[in-house]
Amino acid sequence: MRKAKTVADEASVLKALESVAGPGGKSIVAAGLVSGVNVSGAKAFVSLTGDPARAKELEVLRVAVEGAVKTVPGIEAAIVTLTAERAPQAAAAAPPAGQAPQRRPIAAIEKIKYIIAVSSGKGGVGKSTTSANLALGLAAQGWRVGLLDADIYGPSAPRLFGLSGKPEVVDNKMIPLEAYGLKIMSIGFLVEEDVPMVWRGPMVAQALGQMLGEVAWGELDALVVDMPPGTGDAQLTMAQQVPLAGAVVVSTPQDLALIDARRGVAMFQKVSTPILGVVENMSYFLCPHCGGRTDIFSHGGARHDAEALGVPFLGEVPLDLKIRETSDAGTPVVASEPDGPHAAIYKELAAKVKNLLETQSRRAPPKIVVG
Repeated sequence: MRKAKTVADEASVLKALESVAGPGGKSIVAAGLVSGVNVSGAKAFVSLTGDPARAKELEVLRVAVEGAVKTVPGIEAAIVTLTAERAPQAAAAAPPAGQAPQRRPIAAIEKIKYIIAVSSGKGGVGKSTTSANLALGLAAQGWRVGLLDADIYGPSAPRLFGLSGKPEVVDNKMIPLEAYGLKIMSIGFLVEEDVPMVWRGPMVAQALGQMLGEVAWGELDALVVDMPPGTGDAQLTMAQQVPLAGAVVVSTPQDLALIDARRGVAMFQKVSTPILGVVENMSYFLCPHCGGRTDIFSHGGARHDAEALGVPFLGEVPLDLKIRETSDAGTPVVASEPDGPHAAIYKELAAKVKNLLETQSRRAPPKIVVG
């Protein structure tokens, strides 16, 4: 008779955390340093709150918490995040206006040449499908490419690439899953598809940092980051803490989507991230029966906005059944039909992005004059 598998819960994890001493020797649970515990199957997610001025001390504490959580029967992996909420009096110590915040080096991404954020001001505009096919398009240019699905609340990479299973951990680094020559990491590999991620902004930001820093990305020419929609804490943290080579903003042509896309462009510009360009997704619909064209969501709005904002316009992607079918099937159109007309559109987008990145890197850095 097979022995029943032990199932852990939040209470058992909290019990284990009572043995971990925080600053001053008091239990971190009693001291209120544990801001969240979530158990999903054999994985436990724990968030700790602390002052970022004590980052080194908190990192030691994080490692101790991870070890304690792994002693809980039924827990096979622990993901511990530092929410690092700053005390009110310390919050005023911000960089001077116009000065970019200092980025701490992340060893895991040191061998990545370009990190590209794919963003949208709102959800539902096809950002994840664009990210997947853009990554494949860059790979078709001969580049070594990775994809980070940073949309914590709605991860799409597992479905888009037909991937399942958990990443292997070697030397405390997660090994990204692979599909069609891409290295892929997503929170969707760590939790079940129907489990909601009820996390506050700081927890999301820290989780993104760990998905970058605790993954064995290796040497890559480009890492495409499928960002969460909007312009909130996660986007700002990523833009401030990661050396982004540039951002691609995805929008549909109608006014409601363009308003949010303009906010996205403005957000990246405020944190000195180059805008590689704007993509107009669902730009038009071609009837598969008669070939007639219908501009369901209007047309040309993203091109007009790009010109008005002085940023590149990368191209138009149609609203097409084939793109939707291949995405739902886990076989993105650039991989499944590389010589087809839809793949050609994404490959052209990728070629423009590649050229912009290479041209940008050849420019001399600006001189800073203090007067």
